Amino acid sequence: MTSPDRKPSAPQQVHAADAEKILHHHTELPQTRLSRGLDALLIAIGKSVSWAWLAVVAVIIWSVVGRYAFGQGSVTLEEWQWHIAGAAWLLGLGYTLTTDDHVRVDVIHERLSLKAQGRIELAGILLLLLPFLSISLYEMAPYAMSSFTQGETSQAPAGLSHRWVLKATVALSFALLILAALSRLSRVTALLFGFPGPLADDSTNKDAS
Repeated sequence: MTSPDRKPSAPQQVHAADAEKILHHHTELPQTRLSRGLDALLIAIGKSVSWAWLAVVAVIIWSVVGRYAFGQGSVTLEEWQWHIAGAAWLLGLGYTLTTDDHVRVDVIHERLSLKAQGRIELAGILLLLLPFLSISLYEMAPYAMSSFTQGETSQAPAGLSHRWVLKATVALSFALLILAALSRLSRVTALLFGFPGPLADDSTNKDAS
């Protein structure tokens, strides 16, 4: 009989650590001066807008109580829900790219060497991510400006005005994603080509193979 509070053996501990590493895999890249500055900005924005989810919950509760306790539905509250939720989600996208916490399909990628992962990152950023984000920002900026000049409002009765704010948030989210992609790009080129120079206190290069 074994005690229920017996500590796991060393092999079990190693196995659990390996499993956690696989589940939370990240491509470790060196930091540069550019990436450190951009990352600090994007992380601060991401953490700040995360508080907006509390506002979403509060508006939902207010709306539900008003509808079922007092029989008073509100189009305004319903629109506030998706306006705030949409803005929080959009403005947090740059944070997920900066911290490498976005969804990946790493079946092959996680088994490659660090430099091989870096080459995949480089191709993906230059050929896919940056072109897509640039086109999106190019299309969305005039879209938001047009909404502003027209004084666009919600088409729903008692809906919100200033619809351009939400559309401008979409454009801003693409701009923040471009900054996150440039930060990531500088870290990839630092790993693969040595420029911009990795920060002296960053030891990631020692693990590249």
